[in-house]
Amino acid sequence: MRPSGRKTDQMRKVSFERNFSKHAEGSCLVKFGDTHVLCTASLEEKTPPWLRNSGKGWITAEYGMLPRATGERMKREAASGKQGGRTQEIQRLIGRSLRAVVDLQALGERQITLDCDVIQADGGTRTASITGGWIALYDCLKWMENRNMIKTDRVLKDHIAAISCGIFAGQPVIDLDYLEDSSAETDANFVMTGAGGIVEIQGTAEGTPFSEEEFTTLMHLAKNGIAELVELQKQAIA
Repeated sequence: MRPSGRKTDQMRKVSFERNFSKHAEGSCLVKFGDTHVLCTASLEEKTPPWLRNSGKGWITAEYGMLPRATGERMKREAASGKQGGRTQEIQRLIGRSLRAVVDLQALGERQITLDCDVIQADGGTRTASITGGWIALYDCLKWMENRNMIKTDRVLKDHIAAISCGIFAGQPVIDLDYLEDSSAETDANFVMTGAGGIVEIQGTAEGTPFSEEEFTTLMHLAKNGIAELVELQKQAIA
């Protein structure tokens, strides 16, 4: 039995609240159970120096956790003067994931930055950030389309969503919350497109190595979960 009482293939309740931020070109408050992340998309009419005069745009991301997103207050990374390795790794993952479904040439020489700020953490913050970040990106592109800057369907090639899976108490399960994640024997994150293409898989055995059969089961759980998330994204933007 999972601590939450969920079935092995049952995700937490997922919701998207679009246009959460008044000022951002695109924004979404995404909730995976008790994990809440505010994703905002900001447009700049410039690209990184290494992309200038290339005709291509760029999608990048920044990630952070508010001090009381967790059980005990964490110090702001700004107070230490540098970002931690975990933060850098997660924001690079978010950026890579979103770029996988964007035609950077069709975007033009512009940059969109996705800021993913964790308001409350209960496991799966990176997967929630990617899934909610897609909604914020979509709304930013629609904002641009309404001003005759781009055609959204030319820039955005597909949906992207992510989910965590793992082996907890000997059982493959989907969408781990903190209690499961902190004691899982295996922890994995899957990022996939709406068409089922694999963008990234991160998998780690925390103790006993996992088998190919167990990985196949986790992959099956992830595919079904991501298909459900993509359907929720479609409903949110309809």
